[in-house]
Amino acid sequence: MVSSSWTPPNATLVSVNVNSISSIVSPAPSISGVFAALPCSSHGVFSRSASSSLPIRVKMSLDSIAPLSESRIVVGVGGISVDFLATVAAYPEPDDKIRSTSLKVQGGGNAGNSLTCASRLGLNARLITKIADDSQGKGILEELQSDGVDTSFMVVSKGGNSPFTYVIVDEQTKTRTCIHTPGYPPMIPDDLSRSSLLSALDGARIVYSDVRLYETALVIAQEAAHKNIPILVDSERKREGLDDLLKLASYVVCSAKFPQAWTEAPSVSNALVSMLLRLPNVKFVIVTLGEDGCIMLERSVHEDSQAEEIDVDNLVELLKQQRDDKIATPTCVSSSVAKLRADKIGTVHGRLIVGTAENIPPSELRDTTGAGDAFIGAVLYAICSNMPAEKMLPFAAQVAAICCRGLGARTALPHRTDPCLASYLS
Repeated sequence: MVSSSWTPPNATLVSVNVNSISSIVSPAPSISGVFAALPCSSHGVFSRSASSSLPIRVKMSLDSIAPLSESRIVVGVGGISVDFLATVAAYPEPDDKIRSTSLKVQGGGNAGNSLTCASRLGLNARLITKIADDSQGKGILEELQSDGVDTSFMVVSKGGNSPFTYVIVDEQTKTRTCIHTPGYPPMIPDDLSRSSLLSALDGARIVYSDVRLYETALVIAQEAAHKNIPILVDSERKREGLDDLLKLASYVVCSAKFPQAWTEAPSVSNALVSMLLRLPNVKFVIVTLGEDGCIMLERSVHEDSQAEEIDVDNLVELLKQQRDDKIATPTCVSSSVAKLRADKIGTVHGRLIVGTAENIPPSELRDTTGAGDAFIGAVLYAICSNMPAEKMLPFAAQVAAICCRGLGARTALPHRTDPCLASYLS
């Protein structure tokens, strides 16, 4: 479980008391070298490649990075694709004919993106999915392998087609619209032999599912649960097989709309309480809110009968008031453990952490495609590294923000040596 003994840069710890709220601000640890006085958004302005709009980031010295944990194998099962990313000045009206301002072809898919992120951060990422032996499938394999993702457990069908997605990136609104074509033939559990399944899970620290290929994902999750390997489920939206996977989950990361859609609760914070009550195995649930940051509800290991009881909606508002919106880089504010009450739903022992997103200058914001996948990739790294929650949320938000500075889900995904990550990995 993510521990809570570390206080990150600019984090505020809020002691929950119905009558008084106290806060303690911990100073940020220094970042050695030339980057100490630079905001993250300026780390990449030194030079630009003639063939790319992305800045060339100066790498940190490896000596300044904490060594990787030996327990760093992550097994992911789910979606992979080729993304055809067309940038347009504005999203077309029906029956319009428009021209793209740029076109990029690269790998995509939630699982493929998250594991690419995890691999670049230093994890040993094993991907279980299915492609065809067509040119697109070959490209998918080569790109994953170039990023260090272990593709030996992927299934390659004879004939058929690999998955692909048309992505329309609107330069005006900075949004993206995806049109996905699934691969054929689809993956079934029998595609993965028992010996391959056991080999994939050998030494695994965590298993991750994006709820695609759910029948195969469920078989893998059941085996992982039998071996006491924790499971993280990406709950982007209601999907077939999701409920079965959530019952086995140790950690859940949700999109903004999912908690209320799944629980029918009147607010996001009420929905998070409902999720922990319905899913007794879940240690924490995070809901990502785009530019509004994220909210995390972490279950307490030990129930304290003397703990304060407080309405969870009120607590969220109290924590939001403690945030310093003048800070451009991601921060978070944490409550102490309390009895968190959601009216007409119930009470859980736990604590709330409200995180912010990086305030990305409009001139640097390129594309939000894959930002959620990048966030999950960073959470996977944080779990494998035993990061405390207060460090994990700003770290994941920072990784997601870096991703938004490039076209597509993988172009700007940071490597472990990215200077923007120095204070989290040192």
